Amino acid sequence: MSSPRVFIIRHGETTWSLSGKHTSTTNIPLTPSGEKRVLATGRALVGNDRLIVPSKLSHIYVSPRLRAQRTLELLNIAYQSHTPALSPAREGGIPCEADVEITEDIREWDYGDYEGITSPEINKIRKGQGLDEGKKWDIWRDGCPGGESPADVTARLDRLINEIREKWHRPAMEGENIGEGKKGDVLIVAHGHILRAFAQRWAGKKLHDGPTFLLEAGGVGTLSYEHHNIDEPAILLGGAFFVGDD
Repeated sequence: MSSPRVFIIRHGETTWSLSGKHTSTTNIPLTPSGEKRVLATGRALVGNDRLIVPSKLSHIYVSPRLRAQRTLELLNIAYQSHTPALSPAREGGIPCEADVEITEDIREWDYGDYEGITSPEINKIRKGQGLDEGKKWDIWRDGCPGGESPADVTARLDRLINEIREKWHRPAMEGENIGEGKKGDVLIVAHGHILRAFAQRWAGKKLHDGPTFLLEAGGVGTLSYEHHNIDEPAILLGGAFFVGDD
């Protein structure tokens, strides 16, 4: 029996992601290229014989930001939407019984004073303020003035991780009925820094250890467990496509 998984998908390309500007609360639309690439991701990775099998999804979490919601809309998933804040799924998607939940717990890291500027600009500002101490700005260590600290982000991510494990994964691993055809997989559509932080906390690592992995715009990552044990969370470096019943 395979262990339930969490698929993390970063929103598609925007003009600010292309230029390196930090984007948290600002609603920036996807570029035409970003939309095309997300559509291609859906065709390649979502399907009954693909990595993400819609019928195996128990729940979908999405950021409140429009760029993340648009990314979800463009994936090949005919999700259930019971909130007027989210557009209906596109026609032609693969049927999926999972509900979609818009949650602040997976919004992008609040960059505060650093919203809309690049890392080189941030380093220049910090040097002028005497905050650099000979080191470049590191969000995992320094956080963002006027925004969130690593402790702030850790608290909300740990809350979400606990909910996923207790509400969706533990019942699936213990054989409880969580819905016909559902196996406990969860999909999250959100943002670059917050999803990297999510993966770090999923594996039980502190944010100041500094994630060395990346997640490109429109990229997909997979998290699961070793030995089918909820107490052994792991980052799944390579996930196989689904074939037949397991």
